Amino acid sequence: MKKYDYTDKKDTRSGFGAGIAELGRSNPNVIALTADLAGSLKLETFIKEYPERFVQCGIAEANMIGVSAGLTIGGKIPFATTFANFATGRVYDQIRQSVAYSNKNVKICASHAGLTLGEDGATHQILEDLGMMKMLPNMTVINPCDYNQTKAATIAIAEYDGPVYLRFGRPVIPVFTPADQKFEIGKAWHVNEGDAVSIFCTGHLVWEAIKAGEILSEQGIEADIVNIHTIKPLDEEAILASVRKTGCAVSAEEHMLNGGLGDSVAQVLARHFPAPLEYVGVHDTFGESGTPDQLMQKYGLTADKIVEQVKKVMARK
Repeated sequence: MKKYDYTDKKDTRSGFGAGIAELGRSNPNVIALTADLAGSLKLETFIKEYPERFVQCGIAEANMIGVSAGLTIGGKIPFATTFANFATGRVYDQIRQSVAYSNKNVKICASHAGLTLGEDGATHQILEDLGMMKMLPNMTVINPCDYNQTKAATIAIAEYDGPVYLRFGRPVIPVFTPADQKFEIGKAWHVNEGDAVSIFCTGHLVWEAIKAGEILSEQGIEADIVNIHTIKPLDEEAILASVRKTGCAVSAEEHMLNGGLGDSVAQVLARHFPAPLEYVGVHDTFGESGTPDQLMQKYGLTADKIVEQVKKVMARK
């Protein structure tokens, strides 16, 4: 198992803040909008340096999406920011009609996604957002794994012409990807080479997959670990190449099993290379209040659960 060390822990939303600040300096068409959550989305540096390119929409998310769609007509690149729950569930109609349907160049940047929002509880912990967004025609869906990858993804989507949903989170997690990485939309990142089982992971579960890989390696099981940071368009070639080598797979995500990464992987395998697949994710339930660590443990979004599912799926080969 390849060794991944880290010297720092940071939240992925701060990676977004660093990325959009850098974009502000290099791209005069980038506009930041928020729905009364500038601090939570780490927009302070961008606002300080480019106040004329910041729009405070207030607690009016639907209006923010409409304003963003309008800005694209003048050649601007709007980054509409709020919590993931409000960025999708509250404004799905506006995204569908004003952004996806007309293929507007709006970047919907959503923080505090998944269970790791923590103590704010089920009303704020959206677990359906990846599924909602990936079902929209024209929408690109990205879920990076750490601070550096989130920063790189933020910069990359400004160069991409079309609607994007960028998902990131609140808790501090290890920073383990290169600071100078080039983020390629739709191109999976091969975390570890192995031939016993494929582990397809995304977001906060990538670090858990790495920990699981270390446990498995000590037991003589070398996992092929692939970071699927782009949920749509999906890197089907990477998925198929891995499973053709290993013969079985586990998906791991901080999302509902219905509509998430696992569903996408299952579709690819069903069409091209049927193979056993097990899942790590949330099973058809809402979240609840608790610390991020408590919730990850309770809902089985851990390295130990990934190991358990690996053993289960290998027995099915």
